[in-house]
Amino acid sequence: MNEKRTDQTPTAINLHSKSRLLIIEFSDGAKFQLPCEYLRVFAKAKEVRTLDKPVVGKASVNITEIEPQGQYGLRLSFDDGHDTSIYSWDTLYDLGLNQEQNWQAYQDRLKEIGYTGDDKTTADKRSIKLLYFTYLVKQLQKESEEVEIPASVTDVTLLIEWLRKRNRDQAHLFQEGSFQVTVNKQFSEPFTRIDEGDEVALIPTSPNAPVKK
Repeated sequence: MNEKRTDQTPTAINLHSKSRLLIIEFSDGAKFQLPCEYLRVFAKAKEVRTLDKPVVGKASVNITEIEPQGQYGLRLSFDDGHDTSIYSWDTLYDLGLNQEQNWQAYQDRLKEIGYTGDDKTTADKRSIKLLYFTYLVKQLQKESEEVEIPASVTDVTLLIEWLRKRNRDQAHLFQEGSFQVTVNKQFSEPFTRIDEGDEVALIPTSPNAPVKK
């Protein structure tokens, strides 16, 4: 990874622990969603950089603490105990700008060493509870239900897509922009993770149901 110097500085830094994402916006308008796993395997600490093999088994790692380092960067602490890596603004910008290429190179390196993955983060199926409000209750004839979602449904966006496909006749009820979503009583983002046992509420923003086209 060839890091290039940038004069950009962050204007917003937000950790979404549920989704294990660090979201950073820079002064030039660039906005990056950096997974905690990505930040961990590309940590700058000497004990990481000098390893003979890439860091593995960090799919479930999360950031536990963000500590500013003067005016130039952050020290990130992870829940696997690693807390010695400092990420400068240049490093974070570069990781965001080259995320796709970096991650592909990392995956290629894992294949080279024969690593197949031992950190299973998603069961084949997961059970969650769905809560409905206003017209959804009347249209679906239920206030809540327990459902099993497939392994491919990992976030809010994919959950809504799955609900639309589950019953095509009711797909219009889940029209984009017609409701808000909370996960475990917290308003969600499209990328908010969906995990086993989560409670997901769909709250319409209008008293009137979308019209089926």
